[in-house]
Amino acid sequence: MKTVSMSPEIKGWCPGALRPMMSGDGLVVRIRPRGGRLTPVQAKGIADLSARHGNGLIDLSSRANVQLRGVAEAAHGALIEGLRALGLIDPSTEAEARRNIVVTPLWRDGDGATDLARALTEALAAGDAPRTPAKFGYAVDCGPLPVLRDISADIRIEQGAMGGLVVRADGASRGAAATEETAAAIALRLAEWFLASGGAPGGRGRMAAHLARGAGLPPEFTLAEAVGTPAPAPVPGPLAQGILVGFEFGQLTAETLSILADSGPLRATPWRMFLIEGAARAPGISGLITAPDDPRLKVVACTGAPACPQALVATRPVARALGSSLAPGRRLHVSGCAKGCAHPGPAALTLVGRPGGTFDLIRSGIAADPPALTGLVPEALTPDILSE
Repeated sequence: MKTVSMSPEIKGWCPGALRPMMSGDGLVVRIRPRGGRLTPVQAKGIADLSARHGNGLIDLSSRANVQLRGVAEAAHGALIEGLRALGLIDPSTEAEARRNIVVTPLWRDGDGATDLARALTEALAAGDAPRTPAKFGYAVDCGPLPVLRDISADIRIEQGAMGGLVVRADGASRGAAATEETAAAIALRLAEWFLASGGAPGGRGRMAAHLARGAGLPPEFTLAEAVGTPAPAPVPGPLAQGILVGFEFGQLTAETLSILADSGPLRATPWRMFLIEGAARAPGISGLITAPDDPRLKVVACTGAPACPQALVATRPVARALGSSLAPGRRLHVSGCAKGCAHPGPAALTLVGRPGGTFDLIRSGIAADPPALTGLVPEALTPDILSE
């Protein structure tokens, strides 16, 4: 008799293109668009490669990456060559892993965000760049108000409260004053301090946890204050930069991506949406989320079983059934296991799959927190249970 483990396997790294991860439906190949932006040619090319070498399903990640699913191991080499021709492959696996950068999708021409991202990319590609842990990342969030505060990052480049830029450690309210010319170098100095001060024991670690354990930042990183009030996360609809469109569970098909590319350049967002640059209206594609009150925006769910070998349950049928019954302002996270990959932060309601196809319910927490209710069968997941 097969024993199902309650504890998921923690790999400690995320898939890339050069280092994909095997899942239940084949390899997951994660593409990190430079500056978070895809040209129409690149988007069309990714759609074609997904259809030819994968299963035609494409995920948008919470770090504004694009994941191709269902790639056969024998097809990985041809896929990489196709992505390399599109300018989407790093020179090495190590360089790819270090280039873990989220750029605000709300940048405007001339505001410096894309230049900062480019400078940071070049600095991280250098041979002497800090060898930070696999999940260590950077946020270029230098608009008038930050929009990436809820997005995972260890070092943040933001507007300063008194003007200019601030390079800030995640978990600290103050940082080092910087300019567009110096921000990348200062960010790498902070990464070097993180390593030298013991922030990554055993090759793993995150900045906020390191500070929470009592690490004291160098004086340089305690002088300048960043803008304090973040902007709310954008919702589908028109913006000054174009139009933001979403997808159920952040997943779209190769065909949909190809059609979207006809509308203009695409900016991948950490809210699992695409921003179509310069577009005044959304293309008429079935399944596209274009309204801010769409009930599908209330639910987050990972791939679930059987596509993910870590998942103990099928997640998306449950999330789909419950989304329309959630009270206004409530958000539901359905996770196939306690890792909570689809939504690492707290949610008002979190359902976590358990062996035998049951769920635990966690209120105002993350997937690994103690549950309020256990052993819930799918039929018991009623609006009354979720509203108690």
